[in-house]
Amino acid sequence: MAGKNDDLLAMALVGYEAEKVKINAAMAEIRAKLGQVSSAPALAVPKRHTMSAAARKRIAAAQRKRWAAVKTAQAAKAVAPKKRKLSAAGRKAIIVATKKRWAAQRKAAKTRPVAKAATKAPEEKAVTA
Repeated sequence: MAGKNDDLLAMALVGYEAEKVKINAAMAEIRAKLGQVSSAPALAVPKRHTMSAAARKRIAAAQRKRWAAVKTAQAAKAVAPKKRKLSAAGRKAIIVATKKRWAAQRKAAKTRPVAKAATKAPEEKAVTA
């Protein structure tokens, strides 16, 4: 049943396409007699929207405001914390403490006997199959 319906619809489509061609040809003849050059109707071009100068100014002002906010946010992030300075007295104290620590290390190295590092024989690795 479905095959017969499909065939019937296909034949109807072919017939309507033929009628469409005939109708378009007749319309083209009539247009030619009326003096219209084109056989196809002119496509309607959508009208372009033009923006007023006041609207452009408002949009530009809003954009400048947005950019100013972005730039101030970036400037706030870019501010580095102040570096701390070491006073002359603090520097002297560090130098004295370092010299004292090195002197103690040298003294300890002189009193301690130097032990030679014992060499170990390399261990044999077990081969697994």
